Amino acid sequence: MIPRELIGTAQVPGGEELRLFRHGRDFMIVLDRNELMSTRRSGSEEALATMAWDRIQGAKAPHILIGGYGMGFTLRAALKVLPADGMITVVELVPEILEWARGPMADLAAGCLDDPRVLVVRADVAQFISGVSGEYDAILLDVDNGPDGLVREDNNVLYSGTGLREAKRALAPNGVLAIWSADPDPAFTRRLQKTGFTVDEVRVAARSNGKGSKHTIWFARRG
Repeated sequence: MIPRELIGTAQVPGGEELRLFRHGRDFMIVLDRNELMSTRRSGSEEALATMAWDRIQGAKAPHILIGGYGMGFTLRAALKVLPADGMITVVELVPEILEWARGPMADLAAGCLDDPRVLVVRADVAQFISGVSGEYDAILLDVDNGPDGLVREDNNVLYSGTGLREAKRALAPNGVLAIWSADPDPAFTRRLQKTGFTVDEVRVAARSNGKGSKHTIWFARRG
């Protein structure tokens, strides 16, 4: 049996420690006992990008914001469909996440952070969103296991009424806010609707082959 090898740790500002493990060819990022992400399961993270793109294809020179790089599944999927005149801003709070992408997981990253259509910003995504208006055709958020601050308590503001109103303001007309979650959350669906979004809640397979557990993605459109 191949042992799981700890190859990196990172302290989340205002949160707990992340640990990067390698198990054979696979990588996983773990918070306490929660496996936040793994190279074995990328389907729903990729769908976060491709299904959001399906909803904004008419946008000219589209600008997409991705909150949380993770293992880069969402970014790479977005780059595959984004036109040459499009742009993606990636906002990542934890510097080690980006160091891992350029270090032990460089083969997986496949140079996506160096694509000329990509701008990487080191920042708190909630604070970053609060400072812009009408900028993005889509905002894709995958910074927790759902609409709660599991990784970092300060992330709760993203899912509050205030945070959702700020995200709505940051979107261009007809823009889409897409939020990934491990599980459904009816109360959060109602909160999106109360904020004035038109909401499409979709269950998506965790694995690219369509097998295994299902995750939830909310696609909330600004009018």
